[in-house]
Amino acid sequence: MDLKNLSLSFESHFNAEAQAFVRAPGRVNLIGEHTDYNGGFVLPMAIDREIRIALRPRDDGIVRLFSLDFEAESAFEIASLTRTGGWAEYAKGITAQLLQAGVALKGFDATLSGDIPVGAGLSSSAALELALARAFCVASSFNWDALQMAKLAQQAENEWVGVQCGIMDQMASAVCQANRALFLDCRSLEFQHILLPKGISVVVMDTTTRRGLADSAYNERRSECEEAARWLGVSSLRDTNVKNLNKWKAGCGLSESAFKRARHVITENQRALSAVKALKTENVNYLGELFNASHASLRDDFEVSNDALNHIVECAQAHSACYGARMTGAGFGGCAVALVEEEKVEAFAQSVSEAYCQKSGLAAALYVCRASAGASLLHQE
Repeated sequence: MDLKNLSLSFESHFNAEAQAFVRAPGRVNLIGEHTDYNGGFVLPMAIDREIRIALRPRDDGIVRLFSLDFEAESAFEIASLTRTGGWAEYAKGITAQLLQAGVALKGFDATLSGDIPVGAGLSSSAALELALARAFCVASSFNWDALQMAKLAQQAENEWVGVQCGIMDQMASAVCQANRALFLDCRSLEFQHILLPKGISVVVMDTTTRRGLADSAYNERRSECEEAARWLGVSSLRDTNVKNLNKWKAGCGLSESAFKRARHVITENQRALSAVKALKTENVNYLGELFNASHASLRDDFEVSNDALNHIVECAQAHSACYGARMTGAGFGGCAVALVEEEKVEAFAQSVSEAYCQKSGLAAALYVCRASAGASLLHQE
């Protein structure tokens, strides 16, 4: 929704004019999947789909929110947060973390709207958290620290929402730059902005299948990774290699599932490092090969793909304009991502949509995405 319509919606709902507009983007992870909570490496980019908020600061401690997408409202007092369920828990979560960090908060009225598909693996929740943090920054007049806000947003999801996600989603939504991918060390939080090669398009392929992340096997996969790290005697799987892992394959008590999860994480970390080199040398063919290998590992070792994701990846990989494709996000449904020749991207999108529908019986939604900047203030009066 453009700012004019968002402003009109605010006036209609709150009978007052909005005084500021903020936004935060979703993200697509190019490579480095399920490595973030294992202290590893990731390579996401923020996308040109985002959450936008129109707001008006209040003098008290009340937050009133109206979601245009859900056509639902929620209100809470900053000083007495309670869990009631639903989308507003993300707002309460970021509120709780800001308070815990010692930030003095004031309330605000806000209307929210976004064009990030919910549950598709494009981090609509992280975008909502960072947009709300930006709104609090405006209403409460504190200095914006993108790295700190990413950390607080992750804690909000871990401690309030109950999803044990890593830091990648929130970092991408907070600190990314336009036209660049974010190479992030999830242990040290050191990062680099890597320029994307010219002549390629990043295509997000939404299978239109969905999963509830908190109810999925996500937390189970994390536990299996922790089990493997304990057996290997390391603090995280980032600190070992396949040769060391193979010593534990037979007869040493490490479960087969934990072994496979660890093998994915270890090899995926190496693929992420290799992908950075491929980007810096503009070796798009090799980058595509890494995409394909990543999908196979997520499908067979980490077992977080599903039929729809496999179908759409296979359809993409079969197209002559595609360098490589893989599922992206937590898995169990949602989206895949493909690297495609820019000049042939329209033909690619049409062909893959038709082939996927024929193979799965489902209608896909394909988005050609541009790398965008992290959370920002759009306008303030």
